Amino acid sequence: MNAPPRRLAATLAAAVLTLAGLSAGPAPALAAPPAPAGVTRTDVVNYFSGLTGRNWLSGQQDGPNSNPVQWTNKVRDITGLYPGVWGGDFGFSQNDIDNRQRVFDQAKAAWAAGTIPAITWHACAPLVATCNFEGGSWPVKGSRLSDSQWNELVTDGGGLNTSWKRRLDQTVPYFQQLKDAGIPVLFRPSHEMNEAWSWWGGRPGPNGSRKLFQITHDYLLSKGFTNIVWVWNVKDLAGGAGSVADYYPGDGYVDLVTLDVWVQYFPSTEWYTAMQNIAHGKPIALAEVGRTPTPAQMAAQPRWTYFSVWMDWLTKPEYNTNDGVKATYYDPRVLNRGEISIPVGTSPTRTGPITGVPSGRCVDIPSAGTANGLQVQIWTCNGSGAQSWTIGTDGTIRALGKCLDVNGGINADGTKVQIWDCLAGNTHQQWSYNTTTKRLTNPETGKCLDATGQGTADGTKLQIWTCNTQTNQQWNLPA
Repeated sequence: MNAPPRRLAATLAAAVLTLAGLSAGPAPALAAPPAPAGVTRTDVVNYFSGLTGRNWLSGQQDGPNSNPVQWTNKVRDITGLYPGVWGGDFGFSQNDIDNRQRVFDQAKAAWAAGTIPAITWHACAPLVATCNFEGGSWPVKGSRLSDSQWNELVTDGGGLNTSWKRRLDQTVPYFQQLKDAGIPVLFRPSHEMNEAWSWWGGRPGPNGSRKLFQITHDYLLSKGFTNIVWVWNVKDLAGGAGSVADYYPGDGYVDLVTLDVWVQYFPSTEWYTAMQNIAHGKPIALAEVGRTPTPAQMAAQPRWTYFSVWMDWLTKPEYNTNDGVKATYYDPRVLNRGEISIPVGTSPTRTGPITGVPSGRCVDIPSAGTANGLQVQIWTCNGSGAQSWTIGTDGTIRALGKCLDVNGGINADGTKVQIWDCLAGNTHQQWSYNTTTKRLTNPETGKCLDATGQGTADGTKLQIWTCNTQTNQQWNLPA
């Protein structure tokens, strides 16, 4: 087995908790440290925001529930490494239910070893106690709800609504174990909700599939599970990118926006753009893939923050080869177990539009482009991802997986402000904000973000200029 090249894990601010884990090489594994303490759901979400445009976490969905390390160990056999995200499932059959404790024991072990746990739920409809996954259609034949049954399900106090909450009660002891152990967990309920293979999916609109996600979220939050990182998920249906917003439950319900890639091996540009637009600056990820992304694909779409290979697709020859899996895990963008560092107790990032004070227009990436060197501008605010900026705790300002950047770090008046690949420690990409003067300053050059010629019209380009009191250097940041 070839040993992976050495690499440096991403360094993210001070007060860092390192989730140290097993050895990255094929040498015998080191003993795992005590379970990390003090990491909150907010810390994990901020960590994924910090990965955007910089790094990907590797991931592997495991199972069956009776053997929840089978495919993680296969990753180790192939690469000498363990994934950064481990996936388990509550499951739907009686055998799954009987082995749920094994799944959550592994979730705790994964966290202790330096891997982030992620849980999916192929839940049975509230009409039945257990079910079987039949023919790729939906769990249990005949469990598809009629329209009247669906309305009963999503109406508070209805019979099926109450039955669903009793079903959710089955998850409570397991989430409680993780909360008691101080472990945040990614939870992906009602996954692939834009497709009708499942009883919960294929129902667009405010009272459709997204309503069930909202009910699930609110019920488990009422039980005190502030350690759940809420993962919303759709599938790359052919021609379906334009309608995905019909399934989005709202920013207040979602922490990570994710896509399952099954129609294609890797997302099309259409899907990549659609997921960024709907995320409103939240982190995006590939929650299920059949094939590990290639280094070239990761470079082309850098905003994804993790991928997770679905179970035995890891070894299906039409999807993966050992050399291909190694190339992915060994790529310097990819962080695996033992390379994950989560800052603890940092202030939450802020995401939203940056508006010019005199113009009221938004800082905008022209045509939502992602090419390095594209000069930013102001434009009429439209709520798109090209105008949704994340104010990072590391001093960066990011949108569409790129960082706001002073061209070459040149401190001459009129130097263009552009987007560029985010690079750790790059002082061209550092910004500080004065809430009194409302100026955004690049500390490296000492110059301020400036609308060229004091312009206020759509298309006015942005630059740096000697800081002054003119209003074309005044900006409102997201709250």
